[in-house]
Amino acid sequence: MPIKPIRIFITGGTFDKEYNELNGQLFFKDTQMHDLLEMGRNKVPVVIRTLMMIDSLDMTAEDRDLIKHQCVQCEEDKIIITHGTDTMAITAKVLAEHIKNKTVVLTGAMIPIKFGSSDGLFNMGCAMAFVQSLPPGVYVAMNGRFFNWDNVRKNRQTGIFEEIE
Repeated sequence: MPIKPIRIFITGGTFDKEYNELNGQLFFKDTQMHDLLEMGRNKVPVVIRTLMMIDSLDMTAEDRDLIKHQCVQCEEDKIIITHGTDTMAITAKVLAEHIKNKTVVLTGAMIPIKFGSSDGLFNMGCAMAFVQSLPPGVYVAMNGRFFNWDNVRKNRQTGIFEEIE
């Protein structure tokens, strides 16, 4: 029996940032997802769509509505969203309020993929496994763990995602 494809929505975040050697700034050019999946030797069918390429601190309610709309409208019932880490939990909350019959996993990176020593490959691998094994709901996959949408925060002192106590 063929494996149903996983939908991957790209929204930007550190995951896809690149470094401008001339001015020292980070910027967006194109998603690294295709290379990342190839590097990870992924054999699961995926459908990739870039929705936006922005820092999550710049994400608006309208941007989150677009993400929500795309998740609701797509035919796939397993969805991964690459997202900036700063407001990932906010987007997860918006999605959880509207999506009940799909498994949605948000993931990201603390270090850009282009830097080579990024946690993005590991986080994406975890997201691929979690989206296939978790029941319908909205989750965050970071640091080798998954978190329920309503029990996660980014600890800004350690740079690690953790449960809310």
